[in-house]
Amino acid sequence: MIPSDLLYMVSHEWVRVTDQEALVGITDFAQCQLGDITFIELPSVGDAVEQGGEMGSIESVKAASELNSPVSGTVTEVNAELDGAPEKINQDPYGAGWMIRVRLSVPPQGLLSPEEYKAIAECNDE
Repeated sequence: MIPSDLLYMVSHEWVRVTDQEALVGITDFAQCQLGDITFIELPSVGDAVEQGGEMGSIESVKAASELNSPVSGTVTEVNAELDGAPEKINQDPYGAGWMIRVRLSVPPQGLLSPEEYKAIAECNDE
């Protein structure tokens, strides 16, 4: 399932942009590939993130990986429910498993449409 109202990065992060804010998470494909997520490290409120730059890290029973920000701006909210319960990302990656909210400094560019991301996720799934 790839929601049609989001934009995506090749590295499997998603973003929902509304006005000057963006909500960020990882895709269902990413959480499936990682397996049971055991730890997540995210930026703090007030931190600056840059599109394509590292915004944190994620660990699972299978692997550890860095998280890349799909947008540039200032973190205004971090999903506190993930602290101690990172499995929410596995359970609902596009809902309760969101990671950070960012006030955009510039509009995001070069992100993938749902159709473009679907082609990549299917290719990686082979």
